[in-house]
Amino acid sequence: MSILVIDVGTSGVRAAVVRPDATVAVEARIEVLPDSPAPGLVEFDAAAMADAALDVARRVLAEGGPVEAVGIANQRASVVVWDRATGEPVAPALGWQDLRTVGDCLTLQADGLRLAPNQSATKIAHLLDAADPDRTRDLCAGTVDAWITWHLTGGTTHVTDLTNAAVTGLLDGPATGWDAAVLDRLRIPAGTLPRLVDSSGPIAEASALPGAPPICGLAGDQQASLIGQGCVAPGPAKITFGTGGMLDLVTGPERPVAAARSEGGTFPIVTWRRGDELVWGLEAIMLSAGTNVEWLRDDMGLIPTVAESHDVAQGCTDTEGVVYVPALLGLGTPHWDYGARGTLLGVTRGTGRAHVVRAVLEGVAHRGADLVEAAAADAGQDIDALRVDGGMSDNPTFVQALADATGRRVEVSPVTEATTLGAAYLAGLAIGTWGGWDDVAATWSPRVVVDPASEPDRDRWQRAVARAREWYPELSGLDF
Repeated sequence: MSILVIDVGTSGVRAAVVRPDATVAVEARIEVLPDSPAPGLVEFDAAAMADAALDVARRVLAEGGPVEAVGIANQRASVVVWDRATGEPVAPALGWQDLRTVGDCLTLQADGLRLAPNQSATKIAHLLDAADPDRTRDLCAGTVDAWITWHLTGGTTHVTDLTNAAVTGLLDGPATGWDAAVLDRLRIPAGTLPRLVDSSGPIAEASALPGAPPICGLAGDQQASLIGQGCVAPGPAKITFGTGGMLDLVTGPERPVAAARSEGGTFPIVTWRRGDELVWGLEAIMLSAGTNVEWLRDDMGLIPTVAESHDVAQGCTDTEGVVYVPALLGLGTPHWDYGARGTLLGVTRGTGRAHVVRAVLEGVAHRGADLVEAAAADAGQDIDALRVDGGMSDNPTFVQALADATGRRVEVSPVTEATTLGAAYLAGLAIGTWGGWDDVAATWSPRVVVDPASEPDRDRWQRAVARAREWYPELSGLDF
């Protein structure tokens, strides 16, 4: 009972056929990059994204099919608004990084409604205001999972699951439906939004694909990665180190106490809903992770490729006191200081290229430890294992630094993008490929396991973070 997975990321669309033994048999990818017409604006061509999804899905089915079910994983909070009759987008879609609604969020905050510009809510309102100011058109609005499902089903099904809905800013507190008060304040017609469905369960036939396999799994990328790394019960946590860094963990059936951001800087998330089973978790966020290594390559010219950051860093055994705070876009959990900036401290005449490159890798690792400490405190539970995926998980120097900074064993995902496996598990649970969560947990088999080998100076790290903070006080004053 093989499963087709369509994984729609920020920079491309990937499809894969996953076998019942949790191996990826066939894979294809098409790059679909967002546009940035001005600083702070991030748009993408939704039609090109849908075409790419259908293209890669058909290609991998031709080589590795047939399949029994389809799972979808997606970048969260990005928004598409389209005409229900024609299926045509009314405007360029808005990416999750888009900041054009910052002013709207500040205005709403003054009125007592706390929304962040990276959530979907104000993005949907912005697109509706531009395309349908009188709210007379028959439009659909949704996140990327809803848009891809619409196309896979030939325009017959407009749905989203709770992992995606819960990060829109439009879901009610107990996660039972859309929040009527917020919809009213933003003038978003309820009929514009998708129907809420389970993350795992039969949804609709993918009639646009050969054999019309049923869509049985939907999840936001971070929740899919969490499940894909076998973190399906309290205890282990995962961090995905891509452009940014996201730590997620399962807390259980009770909603976390904080309605939005907690005192420790984490956020409540829905990890999945399956029938009567609704499971919650926490998320901690690092605004820039792999971006810092790209900076070393593209802007500083210190490394020829991202992969060679490991080799260059091995040119020294330690940084000799050099510390780097990876705050190129500000700091996320636990500080949420948008005015903080990247900071390099402790440089001497003897500091060389290897010291700086190692300091950058260790700085991202320290930020990973910040996320672990905040999540453990907010969840009130120990994190007994740390599992990692994403591009930086392939860097041995970084993984060792992460183990050292967190003081925990680090287990590296067998696949770089665990979102694929997570979406497959959700779909497979619905059709019986896996019998339950214990079966999913049992599939976890790390590619590499790394234990702590030293104890870095976390006090010095915290002093460095203090120096990086509030570099632009006017930005540091923003709080969403």
